[in-house]
Amino acid sequence: MGRKVTLRGRKALHSARVLDDVVDTEVGLVPGLSEQARQRAVDHLAELVMLSHAYRIYADGRISRRELARRGRGAVGRLETLQMPTAQQLTERE
Repeated sequence: MGRKVTLRGRKALHSARVLDDVVDTEVGLVPGLSEQARQRAVDHLAELVMLSHAYRIYADGRISRRELARRGRGAVGRLETLQMPTAQQLTERE
């Protein structure tokens, strides 16, 4: 017997589909990037895939809203650290 999906669950599934669409659209662009940009893009896309998965397991009732929010904050934080390096970061590598 199937479990009834709540309004929050439907919204979460919609959010997961939107993230999946972004990943599906952007993944085709990865091969044309430079090695450094390709790695950064792959890391960004992986974060989006993991966030999409979190939305799905929330919709399924396996994690709480609080846990979904925690995972979302973690994903945003990791995405922020994956941004283009600053001039200071570039010079520190030399």
